[in-house]
Amino acid sequence: MTWKMLLCGTLLLRAAVLEAASQPVSSDWVSYGYDVGGNRFSPLTQITRENVGDLQIAWTYHMRPAEVAEADPTDFAPSEATPLVIRGVMYLPTPYGEVVALDADMGKRLWAYDLPNHERPSTRGVAYWPGEGATGKRIFLGTRSGKLIALDAGTGQLCADFGHGGMVDMKTLEVMNGNPKGLLGMSSPPLVFDNLVITGSQVQEFPAHGAAGDVRAWDARTGRLVWTFHTVPRPGELGHDTWEGESWKSRSGVNVWTSPVADSKRGIVYLPVAAPTFDRWGGDRKGMNLFGNSIVALKAATGTYLWHFQTVHHDIWDLDLPSAILIDVKKGGRTVPAIAVANKTAILFLLDRVTGRPLYEVKEVPVPTDTDVPEEAPWPTQPVPIAPPPLARQSFSLSELTDLTPEIKARCQQLVKEWNIAESRMYQPPRAGVAVAHFPGGQGGVSWGGSAFDRSSGYYIVNITNMASPAQLGQRPDGAWGLAYGYRYFWDFATRIPCQRPPWGELLAVNVNTGTIAWRRTLGVTDSLPPGLRNTGRPSAGGPIATASGLIFVGATDDSRLRAFDSSNGKLLWEERLPASVYATPITYRGKSGKQFVAAVNTGGMTGSDITNDEVTVFALPVNTEKKIARATQVATPVAGAAAVVASGSAAGAGAQADPPPGPGLDLITQHCISCHPATQIFAAPLRTSLEWSKTVKRMAARGAEVTPDEVRTISDYLGGHFAPPTSEPGTR
Repeated sequence: MTWKMLLCGTLLLRAAVLEAASQPVSSDWVSYGYDVGGNRFSPLTQITRENVGDLQIAWTYHMRPAEVAEADPTDFAPSEATPLVIRGVMYLPTPYGEVVALDADMGKRLWAYDLPNHERPSTRGVAYWPGEGATGKRIFLGTRSGKLIALDAGTGQLCADFGHGGMVDMKTLEVMNGNPKGLLGMSSPPLVFDNLVITGSQVQEFPAHGAAGDVRAWDARTGRLVWTFHTVPRPGELGHDTWEGESWKSRSGVNVWTSPVADSKRGIVYLPVAAPTFDRWGGDRKGMNLFGNSIVALKAATGTYLWHFQTVHHDIWDLDLPSAILIDVKKGGRTVPAIAVANKTAILFLLDRVTGRPLYEVKEVPVPTDTDVPEEAPWPTQPVPIAPPPLARQSFSLSELTDLTPEIKARCQQLVKEWNIAESRMYQPPRAGVAVAHFPGGQGGVSWGGSAFDRSSGYYIVNITNMASPAQLGQRPDGAWGLAYGYRYFWDFATRIPCQRPPWGELLAVNVNTGTIAWRRTLGVTDSLPPGLRNTGRPSAGGPIATASGLIFVGATDDSRLRAFDSSNGKLLWEERLPASVYATPITYRGKSGKQFVAAVNTGGMTGSDITNDEVTVFALPVNTEKKIARATQVATPVAGAAAVVASGSAAGAGAQADPPPGPGLDLITQHCISCHPATQIFAAPLRTSLEWSKTVKRMAARGAEVTPDEVRTISDYLGGHFAPPTSEPGTR
């Protein structure tokens, strides 16, 4: 192996990626959103625009246990899981009550933990903690019944010193609000930050009173509760006066049902908080209802409040706040550390992540307040940024009924008559006399799948859905108001065709530096329509990811496809039809073999699609394509930084060798260092003494490199032995 070959996958890294140092960079997928900032941007470049069309299935793993399949071959369960991959091991929760560890190169099962008492792990993923001192690496997961579980990452065994035998019961007296049998669990993974496990929760949609949506942090070593943030402020706390009278008492909702994100450099955690219960009627909770529908910034170590921004006042539309990711915005000649948050309206707010101030002006816009529901008091204004524009449909007129075919139009006209569907404007309040066709709907223009941030281009990438959920309210015997006919989609149920004109689903990019939409593409096809009419877009759940080679991977749609797009213009480059829809967010990672893989869980079940599979499907380039990459990369023009290092006659080339000597140290450098530091930065750098190399490697480990103390010594010894001056001072080798 030559050092030039080690440049494969590094010379094509864009300079912007190398400059983005606010979060650790890894060729693994170490957190639910790739890193704690949740931006779902991988530095890997082996799969490119030019070769993505060559992707082939490398391996598959079936999550369904044999006894379930034998009992009923048609019995499948849906999964929304985003796997993690750390140092060649994939960690995955299954909808069959297991957490499994797999060889990430081949799919071989390494261990499995079977949850007791027919329990189910949180459906969207697990979290990883690298350990500290004598405490080893751990996998953390929540359960549907409110348990927080710690597993040994190497064996899958419960960590006996965590909580009570490896489990913490999160249903504490304080959080249950006097409702010991109330619903409290986890549908999303926790956020692991430093030595804390930060948990949101899943609570009931109805009735209004139940478990609190408080966010809590637990000690990753012991399970001890470290801090609690009250999402419904108590007397004396900021925001308490936004709840009229005693409407705050025992209030449920106002929870983080997706995952928090964090700024590791600044020690800040951000909570995307959902709506209060009941989320379609607020007559019993007049006021703005903080911290509902808000992004809340806290000191991660203590849970101390820093700032908040509310995206919807007094939510009566089930708009939540499911999506938050860290981004960087170039504005006014400087780079602003920012956070992008979007609620289900698909209205995107770009905020300074240190102060919470909007980067583009936000206006309080007058909205409709007319309602026939007694006691309801809709808030008269809602925040709307001047940029970017809303990303999804916000209103509906009956003249916009779909007319793709006469048969579909007739069925939708009949549905309008049967359901008494009414037109709507942005933030039109629900009514009792008619079913308001509110867009983008309770499914969300943007939902838990969230978005990705392409650091190279400054593009915020997101998939959106346009499909109304007509809401008509009815009064219950206790006087409260709820949905008269439950949750409904505005589509022909038999054909699953939405009743407004397409597009029904889109993928788009927002240039965060200008606040403008860079491109917008239809996402998904309706296979049941006649040829020529199928490019409609489809409702979606799950989100996109981006790579440094200019690719976007996304499943999400209910048409059973995984797709790759060009991040610069949205051009479709590749698609693969899978056994079922990808009701999850894919990942990409580099295995121990050096291959870049793309993995997606596909089970179906999204917005009513059939649940027909139990598979993790993993793609990679064929061997011949990989060889082609290596040859091409050896003669590629280096990008910023690398060009200066290899320039003829530069001092940086003083330590260059044609072939770095083989050995365990070189293997570890290839596995852990090359993704962040080009090979030229290591092997063609000015020579350092052994002591200087040791300090450099330890500094990288302290910044988040996934290496053990033994591996630090091996790397240091290798570099000190082969890339140090011949006359190193005594005692440094």
